[in-house]
Amino acid sequence: MKDFLKIMLASAIGFVIAQVILSLIAMLFFLGMMGSLVNSVATEKFTLQENSVLNLRLDGPITERTPEQDPFTSMIGADYPSAMGLNDIVGAIRKAKNNDKIKGIYLDSRMLSASMATLAEIRQELIKFKESDKFIVAYADTYSQGGYYLASVADKIAINPQGMLDLHGLASTPIFFKDALDKLGIQMQIFKVGTYKSAVEPFTQNEMSEANRAQITSYLTDTWSFLRQDLAESRSLTPAKIDSLANSFPLLQSTDYLLTANLVDTLLYETEMKDYLRTLLDIKEDTRIPSATVAEMKSVSTKPVKKTGNTVAILYASGNIVSGNGSSEIQDKYMVDQIEKLRKDKDVKAVIFRINSGGGSAYASEQIWKAIARLKEEKPVVVSMGDVAASGGYYIACNADRIVAQPTTLTGSIGIFGAIPNLEGTSKKIGIYTDEVKTHEFSDFGNITRPFNERERKMMQAYIEKGYDLFLTRCAEGRNMPKDSMALYAEGRVWTGNQAKEIGLVDELGGMERAIEVAAEMANLGKSYVVFEYPKMRSRIDELLRPAREDLAAQTLKEYLGDSYELFMILKNLKEQDYIQARVPFDLNIR
Repeated sequence: MKDFLKIMLASAIGFVIAQVILSLIAMLFFLGMMGSLVNSVATEKFTLQENSVLNLRLDGPITERTPEQDPFTSMIGADYPSAMGLNDIVGAIRKAKNNDKIKGIYLDSRMLSASMATLAEIRQELIKFKESDKFIVAYADTYSQGGYYLASVADKIAINPQGMLDLHGLASTPIFFKDALDKLGIQMQIFKVGTYKSAVEPFTQNEMSEANRAQITSYLTDTWSFLRQDLAESRSLTPAKIDSLANSFPLLQSTDYLLTANLVDTLLYETEMKDYLRTLLDIKEDTRIPSATVAEMKSVSTKPVKKTGNTVAILYASGNIVSGNGSSEIQDKYMVDQIEKLRKDKDVKAVIFRINSGGGSAYASEQIWKAIARLKEEKPVVVSMGDVAASGGYYIACNADRIVAQPTTLTGSIGIFGAIPNLEGTSKKIGIYTDEVKTHEFSDFGNITRPFNERERKMMQAYIEKGYDLFLTRCAEGRNMPKDSMALYAEGRVWTGNQAKEIGLVDELGGMERAIEVAAEMANLGKSYVVFEYPKMRSRIDELLRPAREDLAAQTLKEYLGDSYELFMILKNLKEQDYIQARVPFDLNIR
């Protein structure tokens, strides 16, 4: 027995020592890798050359903003593009416009993934760039619809002779899980207010309700009208012609058809396109084309900007609204803390609240609403809406001094719901049973192994209606509108930014630049002010590690769950957030 204990003790000590050694090796490897990365960055400092072009290569998803570097994917040889920040893209275009070394933009849109309001922001910036009399040329092997929408502003659009161009209109294809939940024995107990509040439909139906179909038809039609008009003006076509071309499905047409239809200007291979670019720059054939990427333009120096007594702050709020104190998504305690810091900062004279959120926790939304109410007592607050600022996203926006939205922003959706699973059927399917002893009638309220009884359902519905009334009150007071008038535009209905302006939910149409102008005007700053972004981005090391952890976990789940992955993510989101939600569907699935 004594020998056995010695062996066990020695094994345990050996295991601990091995773990420590392995941890040290891993740490040394990581530090070495980081050192190499830093050295490579330091030795490859970018210098903008004369007679350059901005190589605006848009590949992958576009988010509100990204950290300064995301080197992890390149180090591990990942085969997917990193996200690009909208702020970086816009910043690069503005620098290119004002820098004499940049002669034009080479727009190279590839597997671009962005919503309409984000695309509109970039497109508007490209149009302003053309005021400098510098050129914009576009090239692609295959143009996605979003990529072509950006390329349409170019002076010349070229496509690979064997390439493809997608122009198909807009469609929304929500996914429904009712039958899948039935098979799993999961009953979603739904409590909601709002005829158009469609976020719960995937749990209870196998198709859209007529009200939801009507609202989706309305906002898709309005969104397409802007896209169609912009394309028509840029390509000297009529809106009716754009509709006709979309119905011909250009993606499967020949490039000669694209040329005849005036969707493109010329058919070139990439080498030929580069030769054409050389003629614009007046450089010799086969000479390397001086260029700068979006990432490289970040290091191009401009006049140093220092925080002054006239500072306009941009506070970003992007993602789901949840309860918590972290910097990922929109966590109420963290966001309230950021708002309070800006309120107390005497140098900050106005705040742009940049919102890109489909909502989330009703409770967390109320906390942020209150913080904005305190902030606006001391300095102007202007909301700039991104792709979506709906439900909880509108809740936290409604009491700003002014609201600016893109015409294609999705907003409104004033309504709330509760979705609480009943797993009694699931438990029975796998042979698990529960019993209980309780001292009071509601001691086990919220027990997910049984359904709500009638009294509990009535109480829960009353609670939801009370929350909706509060939401409606906040919106009516924030927009200085009679409550009964606001109720006409509520009921959970989603509106485009254009529609929202017509009914008074937003004040004017425009992007971030217009929101900054409005804030500066309200604070009487004239032209003498500087702009800073908040909150500070995560550290580079944290950003280096976080995507790897999340991507690995997501990829593993997708491999394991297959088609059930989407359902899992919805249930996961409900579990991690408050059961009482002010949000639009988890995925509007618009393409």
